[in-house]
Amino acid sequence: MDTIIGGEPAQDPIKDGDQRTFMKDVIEASREVPVLVDFWATWCGPCKALTPALEKVVRAAQGRVRLVKIDIDKNQQLVAQLSQMGLPLQSVPTVVAFAKGQIADLFQGALPEGEIRKFIEGVLKTAGGQLPGADLLAEAKALLEANDPAGALELFATLGQQEPDNAEALAGLARCLMLLDEEEQAAQMLDSLPDAIKAHAEVAAVRAALELAKAGREAQGKLGEMQARIAADPDDHAARIELAVALNAAGQRQEAADELLASIKRDQAWNEGAARRQLLQLFEAWGLMDPDTLKARRKLSTLLNR
Repeated sequence: MDTIIGGEPAQDPIKDGDQRTFMKDVIEASREVPVLVDFWATWCGPCKALTPALEKVVRAAQGRVRLVKIDIDKNQQLVAQLSQMGLPLQSVPTVVAFAKGQIADLFQGALPEGEIRKFIEGVLKTAGGQLPGADLLAEAKALLEANDPAGALELFATLGQQEPDNAEALAGLARCLMLLDEEEQAAQMLDSLPDAIKAHAEVAAVRAALELAKAGREAQGKLGEMQARIAADPDDHAARIELAVALNAAGQRQEAADELLASIKRDQAWNEGAARRQLLQLFEAWGLMDPDTLKARRKLSTLLNR
């Protein structure tokens, strides 16, 4: 079904094709934008795995590439003609890319989304185009939120190559490296950025997260010690701050914030407002619009306005 955009139906980039429409849907259409042809069969297991991933990446390209799906069993005459032209259609799935009326590239077998995307990017570059940066960024962030830093890293890296000054892409790349236990590489990458990009909120957030992760690892072995110190002296602000850093590193965000809030409540001026500064660093690392940040910030606001 076509999607309505601005009152006009947008053409669906995916359709089923056959030997009658091949010239129009593939050869002629590829003179406007690249067209991928997915040769498949109902009995083909890998085809069932490939097609949904292929469709997802094609739709993400927002009309910069199209997909035509052809059932080889229902279009044997077309398959025979293309095979005579040298296309290896003896096995499926086979995906053939056409650009400007010519065969541009092909692959066989079921590929993961990342490899499909690289294939399409190559075809688009050959044809003088590329995947839209906004969509790459949105998909990369979605993968990161879905706890797939390896998949997100590929997209952030691709966007970083396309747009070297894209601070969000570079921040995302550094965050993925951090999550993949490549903290030193992430820190080196951040250090090499121009000052203007270093100042970007998302870049600063990753840097704060790296600093907290390092400090948290150092403090985690002292959890019992810090808790004992606080039990003995509730005004041991240094122990509360170190405990908060360790709790944050362990993923206990609200518990970390609560320790710092307790310190601020007791003496917000201690060590020139050290607890408040530490809390603000947590907010920066979590993201200023993160739900945990907003919850803890409301508590801080209530505390300071008493």
